[in-house]
Amino acid sequence: MKTFRLVLMVALATAVVALMCSSKENPKGGEKKKEGTKMSLKLTSPAFRDGERIPQKYTCEGKDVSPPLEWSGAPEGTKSFALICDDPDAPMGTWVHWVVYNIPNTTNSLPEAVPKGDVVLGGVSQGMTSFGWVGYGGPCPPRGPAHRYFFKLYALDTLLNLEPGATKEKLLKAMEGHILATAQLMGLYSR
Repeated sequence: MKTFRLVLMVALATAVVALMCSSKENPKGGEKKKEGTKMSLKLTSPAFRDGERIPQKYTCEGKDVSPPLEWSGAPEGTKSFALICDDPDAPMGTWVHWVVYNIPNTTNSLPEAVPKGDVVLGGVSQGMTSFGWVGYGGPCPPRGPAHRYFFKLYALDTLLNLEPGATKEKLLKAMEGHILATAQLMGLYSR
């Protein structure tokens, strides 16, 4: 009986150790990450910090120009970047403020005041916003509590075969299966 208990305890301990090791290697049950491919994409702006108020200059109450954005830490294999800015706090549902894609992998920033237009900055495509135009449209919430504006950057393993003027939904569909890493910057604005 002692031998049986000992064998059972050893088998149970072995199973627990094996389970712990496999969960460390693959914590979410998905594909294992390759050795050395740390995903550390970071998005910032010299105009405001994450969680801070967006300066009026970048809103409908100011010049309504896009803020400067900078990023670093793109994973190996990045062929292009895409960016979506939206407001999930809008009364009519998420409001899309900016859709940008096919940003070259050699680029690590967008300047202040990116011009409106289908194709800008030597080949970068812009898409349709909820305002009904192509290009940046700044925060313009109704009076009340601050809204959150999420700038989401995507590192992609491809250049997208997507015409300029695409909607956020078309961009998200085109990016499926091609996202290597994401980064986010959130700014606040109220009137």
